[in-house]
Amino acid sequence: MTTATKPPAPAATGGPRKRAVGVRRDLTAEDIAATGLRDRWYPILPSHMVVAGESKKVTRLNIDWVLFRDAQGVLHMLEDRCPHRSAPLSVGQHLGDRLACKYHGVQVDGTGTVVSVPGMPGCALEGKQATVSLKVVEAADIIFAFVPLTADSEPTPFVLPDRLADPEVSWFPNFAEWAGPWRFYMDNVLDPMHGAFLHRDSHSMFGGDTSARFRIRETDRGFFFEKTDQRGVNFDWVEYVRGSMDYVDLEIPYAENAGPGGVFGIVGMSTPIDADNSAIFHWRTRRVQGWEREVWRFLYRTRLEARHWEVLEQDREVLEALAADADAEEHLYQHDLGVSRIRRIYRADAKRQAAILAGELV
Repeated sequence: MTTATKPPAPAATGGPRKRAVGVRRDLTAEDIAATGLRDRWYPILPSHMVVAGESKKVTRLNIDWVLFRDAQGVLHMLEDRCPHRSAPLSVGQHLGDRLACKYHGVQVDGTGTVVSVPGMPGCALEGKQATVSLKVVEAADIIFAFVPLTADSEPTPFVLPDRLADPEVSWFPNFAEWAGPWRFYMDNVLDPMHGAFLHRDSHSMFGGDTSARFRIRETDRGFFFEKTDQRGVNFDWVEYVRGSMDYVDLEIPYAENAGPGGVFGIVGMSTPIDADNSAIFHWRTRRVQGWEREVWRFLYRTRLEARHWEVLEQDREVLEALAADADAEEHLYQHDLGVSRIRRIYRADAKRQAAILAGELV
């Protein structure tokens, strides 16, 4: 998939064109599909990676952002541009409740409002909300942000995935950055059959048949992609959920030596860094209470976590080795129904958002 921008076509209804938040050029559907759909909550970074008194630069959806905590510990996320001359605020000075640009000293608070222009006090820039500020929530040890399509987009209510919101479920977060398009991650997790091959020697996916039939089962929040002839043996099903954020939910049976508790669950999300790199978030979960919860958490830290990383590395190595246009010419078969479905959903979303920016849709 290319991210080259074609000359924009005139809006069908003659409505005004809009720019995507944080972007200073017209975006096509291809651009949006490559760098990320907007008007969604995305995981950004583990909370512990933004410490008090420091700022942290990240790139998400092909836009540079800066994260910082104010004097009360409240987290803020701004576009990493000073409104004066676009110098990066992330290399400036942290002043407790604001950032001071290193270039000319302009001070911007957590709402994106210019609170001081030392070089020209009282100028029109002071008091102006001139830097993009995103709505952020910290939950499940992760920083989440709502990335709007346009300046008038309203954030949807923040709702955690079921497993992460359930007090009876214990979880461990996991974060990694992969050198591959974000859509490759979604293709991978909507393809349960790869578990029987790529992860055949893993601690949790060594069982089950290497052939299967699949079906798609629609739900009111997305769909299940599942094997029709095997359950509870391997990576046998996955649910794709479209809530306040897009995520996948799945379960993989544990061997008896993995300790007490229920099955091993995974919540997975992918956030585009740019067209060629992705931030990958997983929460490894188990429904356990009381002493069993402590045993599970001890076993995870001392033995299971390293094994889970091995499985994740197998996925990363394959996905990073794929050509950038690996999904442009393929010969799919029945096992790929989930892959085909997610691609259609995201293509349709990208086209709709591009049409909104072009003034063709309200």
